[in-house]
Amino acid sequence: MSSVECSTEVDAPAEVVWQVTSDPRNLPHWERHIASVRLPAGGLGTGSRFEVTMSFLAVRAVVPCRIEEWEPPWRSTVHLGGLLDATVTTSIASLPFDRSLLRHEVRYVFAGPLGRVAAASLRAVGGAEHALRRGTLAQRREAEARARGASR
Repeated sequence: MSSVECSTEVDAPAEVVWQVTSDPRNLPHWERHIASVRLPAGGLGTGSRFEVTMSFLAVRAVVPCRIEEWEPPWRSTVHLGGLLDATVTTSIASLPFDRSLLRHEVRYVFAGPLGRVAAASLRAVGGAEHALRRGTLAQRREAEARARGASR
């Protein structure tokens, strides 16, 4: 199993960062390999399940997701199944002056023949570290934009 992590300071309160990072519908904004997200009708919380459709080159796969931890606005852990067996832990810490520290840790392994294709595709676009950093920085930009909009 591989592991990557990324942290960044955000010019927004923890509650705003949580609003951005905890909504899976935002995933396609941050990761171009995510084609769509299907959420449960009852909302999200510990034990909730949802689906993410991913696309790597010509391969499309539905990734079943289960929320293992849900502690607004501080922490969530989501398990992804299917060709990508992964656990994504997101932590948000308050900093002085309405700032936050956003941290993602991803432990993952690709499974099966399609998983090998997906892993090769990920390596071709810079690897897991690059993808996680790009997504985390996109989340930071979105949270900071929301915080600026709320303060006007």
